[in-house]
Amino acid sequence: MLKKNTLRLAFRFFIFCCVAVILCSYLIAETTQEHLYSKVENVPKHRVGVVLGTSKILTNGNVNLYYKYRLNAAYELYKADKIEFILISGDNSTKTYDEPSTFKNDLIALGVPENKIYLDYAGFRTLDSMVRAKEIFGLTDFIVISQKFHNERAVYIARAKGINAIGYNAKNVSSRYGFKTNLREKFARVKVFLDFLLFKKPKFLGEKIEIK
Repeated sequence: MLKKNTLRLAFRFFIFCCVAVILCSYLIAETTQEHLYSKVENVPKHRVGVVLGTSKILTNGNVNLYYKYRLNAAYELYKADKIEFILISGDNSTKTYDEPSTFKNDLIALGVPENKIYLDYAGFRTLDSMVRAKEIFGLTDFIVISQKFHNERAVYIARAKGINAIGYNAKNVSSRYGFKTNLREKFARVKVFLDFLLFKKPKFLGEKIEIK
């Protein structure tokens, strides 16, 4: 009897989790579509574009396509005069891992002036990146630059925090290449609402930095 009850509870919990994943994913996707752009010519001009960081090199030694396509998307916006400045928000939790500086060096190599690039070294999570863009860098509207699935979540978080953000979708990768990332994204969307319920704050805030 106890075993049956345990199995029944486990099944109900499984169903609950599945429903939560589906509902959270649907809500985030459906409420952000009007704020996302895939063609550079259609993107409204903004002063700042915020690139969401990721690692450049995968564990197998290959270039991370998410990184490559976000880099290209940021450069496209800058070259098309859709943005004046680029804020790169990423993880620099150790001396040997520095997402923002890597992006910066590659953008400079493409021709973006160094004085047009700002770095946020404490963008450990998407929530941190969005809130810090507002609280540290004083931004109340900007273009988020990442893949569409990531932009949906980032823009949803930003708008929930009172930021008038839109997203420019970098080229996506194949479903096979990004299977693990897409799977993690499903649970990350549930965590968005848990973070809201728990009033989650960024890991670090700090002194104000003016983008000028």
